[in-house]
Amino acid sequence: MTTLPHDQLEPANSAAPTDGGGTYHDRYQPAHHFKSREHEFDAVKMGVWLLLSTEILLFAGLFVFYAIMRMKHPEAFVHGSSLLDWRWGLINTVVLLLSSFTAAASVRDAQLGRQGWLKVNLFLTFLFGGAFLAIKFIFEYLPKISEGKLPGIWYSYPNWVDANEPLWWGLYWGATTVHASHVIIGMGLYLWLLRRAYKRHFGPRHYNGVEGVALYWHIVDIVWIFLFPMLYLIH
Repeated sequence: MTTLPHDQLEPANSAAPTDGGGTYHDRYQPAHHFKSREHEFDAVKMGVWLLLSTEILLFAGLFVFYAIMRMKHPEAFVHGSSLLDWRWGLINTVVLLLSSFTAAASVRDAQLGRQGWLKVNLFLTFLFGGAFLAIKFIFEYLPKISEGKLPGIWYSYPNWVDANEPLWWGLYWGATTVHASHVIIGMGLYLWLLRRAYKRHFGPRHYNGVEGVALYWHIVDIVWIFLFPMLYLIH
């Protein structure tokens, strides 16, 4: 994530940029409880990182559970993983990596006042998130639902290779649906950013929202980079 140093942040009362002065980001003033624009910038950034630390703790619990269960029941995990199509997982990995690029590009666009490219990259990030969910639901969740690999049906499924295979599917559904819910939240945030971008809320003097949401999106992408090999490649 590219961030302008504080000595390059223009104060709110400096001359307006050449991208159409008088817009929200030109006249932006920090909230009254902050001493300065730089003070607000640092406080917002710290708040975002504190939020992300709780997300890391959430997924760390899933990873620890995965490690313990895989050590105790390796056959169940290997067979369960063999029923997943790694090609769809790989495609979704590429989609999220592309979304990370557009998310980072949107921050740089806001920093430089490139309003047109800012809207394009915000929309592309939203679009990549939608593509990820469409692939996940259409090509992975729906076939598994039709096969009966769902809570309450697992234990009567006739083709278990290992009696502990329901633990694998519990982990698969738990980890991927929690991750998918974070993607949905991120898409909602990008819609919010896009709406504000059309009103020219973001620019060199005010891009906290764009950067904070991009940091959240990067964490979502990083979690998937771990989930992909853990779930799809162990066989």
